[in-house]
This record gives sequence, C-alpha cells and structure tokens, in this order.
Amino acid sequence: MVFKRLLGSLGVGGPTVDTVLDPGAARPGGALTGQVHLEGGQADFDIEHITLELVARVEAEHAEGESEGVVTFERFTVGGGFRLAVGQRQSVPFTVTLPWETPVTELHGQHLGIVLGVRTELAVAGARDKGDLDQLSVAPLPVQEAILEAFGQLGFGFRSADLEYGHIAGTGQRLPFYQEIELTPAPRYAHQVDEIEVTFLANPGGVEVVLEADKHGGLFSGGHDALTRFTVGHDDSRDWNAEVDAWVRQLTERHGGAHGHGGPYAVHDHHGHHVHGGHHRSGPGMGTAVAAGAAGLAVGVAGGLIAAEVVDEVGDFFEGDEEDEG
Repeated sequence: MVFKRLLGSLGVGGPTVDTVLDPGAARPGGALTGQVHLEGGQADFDIEHITLELVARVEAEHAEGESEGVVTFERFTVGGGFRLAVGQRQSVPFTVTLPWETPVTELHGQHLGIVLGVRTELAVAGARDKGDLDQLSVAPLPVQEAILEAFGQLGFGFRSADLEYGHIAGTGQRLPFYQEIELTPAPRYAHQVDEIEVTFLANPGGVEVVLEADKHGGLFSGGHDALTRFTVGHDDSRDWNAEVDAWVRQLTERHGGAHGHGGPYAVHDHHGHHVHGGHHRSGPGMGTAVAAGAAGLAVGVAGGLIAAEVVDEVGDFFEGDEEDEG
C-alpha cells in the first residue's frame, strides 16, 4: 500500500495516513463511505482523533475584484482513542452523510469544473496534521438531473459552473456558499438574455431552484439581472420540459417583482460584497461554451466538449494543496 504523506508535524518516524473513498460519485444528502488507512511509525502513538473535513474551492467578490480560497464546509470525527503500535497497520471504515447543499461536481461522469475535496486530519500526541486530501465527486440528485436535462432538451447549453461565497436571501441556504451552473440561452431566448444561472439548494424535503437571467439592455437602458425561485419535491413527476420552459418565460418576461412557487423574490446578498451582474465569470479553461442543443446538456458534457484544461486544473489543485494551504 502506498501512503501519500508523512505527518509533517510529527517529523520523521511518525505514522502515515491515507484515506480511500469508495468508488463512484456520492449524492447530496447521501452517504460518503471509505476507509482511513494508518501505518504506525517508529514509536507507539496515541491516535486522539481522526477527522474528515469537506473542503471546496470558492470564489469571493469584493471591492478589489475576485479572489479564490478554500472553504471547509463540514467536519466529521470518524475514529480515535486508540494506540497505534510501531509499524502497525490499521484501517478505520467510515460512513458520513453529505450536507444536502453539497455542490454537484459532475454530470453523467463528466466533470463540471467544481473542486471539492475530503481532507483527513489526524490528532496524535497533542499535534494535529492535515495529512491527506482526496477529490470528492458528487452527482446530482434525480430531480436536479431531470431539471438540467430539461434545460438541455429546450436548447440551453452548458457554459461553466462555479461556487460563490455569500448567501441568497429569502432561501433556506445553510452553507456559506452556493453553486451556480451557467447556461447559454436557447435560441428562442437568445435575444432576451445572455445566460441563465441555475442554483440548487437541496434540503430533506425537496430542492429550491433559483434562476437568474443576465438580461440584455435596451437602446436606452443597461442590462440587468432578473431572479426568481421555485420549489420542487424529490419525488416530483412533472413534464419537466414544460415546467422549465414556463420558469424561463416567467423569468424573462417579468421584470423585478417575480415570484416563484416557493416564496418571495430572492436577491443575492454577499454580506457587503459586490453583487455581480452583466458579466460572465469563467475560471481558467472554462471559456469554451458547451452548446448541447436539443440533445440535452448531458450529451454536450458526455461528448467531451468541456475544455480539457478543467481536468488539469482540478488535478493541479490536489497536487499543489500543500503550497496553497501554507
């Protein structure tokens, strides 16, 4: 077995740790399973606790522009309280439940450019070391996937996805950030909007769907954002093409005081940060728009049209995490 990293805070001769997640993508609100493999060092060590952190690379907007950082959004203690003898190998299995708002990182196995990780923290002899970082893959819930498929069937295309630090007012959002999936407009709406941004805020009872349209400005008026939200159940069975088309029509036709099925008009509240509007945010390698067309978003994604740099960017994050974290 190859162990990835020596616990630096304990020096040469300390135990090593390697966390292995079970194969396959997890789902928001679902179980994440795996094992933490430990190998003893050159002395006996008391393992005080083994903690898993869920981390995400998040964008923040502020007066000086945009910046990126790593946010820890959940912690789980999965073991501890035992002695690891010299050279001893021990595995600690775990099952933890992901937050319902955990962002989606892939669609039909193709990465969307969202970076999530599971970091392992080991507390030994009063010292703590974040000794391992593994990529976390999360697939959409069935109702999220159905809604994205409907957008694709209606002619919308995938542009990019990112995580924004801040809160969407009027929603039940619990995490300190939210995911935006940015779509190019279907031809019938191209004269009205530059893009549609979709945010899913899942909870045990269903999913809030927040839609934002970056709207074109007229001859004597600038462009602006229109935003509304809707609530769907996890087991809802609807004509999703018709439903999503109605949502988009409402979003594009009603200016200002739009109301969705789930409650009041929602606005982005960045806690003092600049509220974005009229510009397209796309990280390195994400500039290529994916025009899925009537075949659905999944076809565009699965067809390999997402820029290959996205995968490289994700890999660089995990390979260079020590430098990023200091």
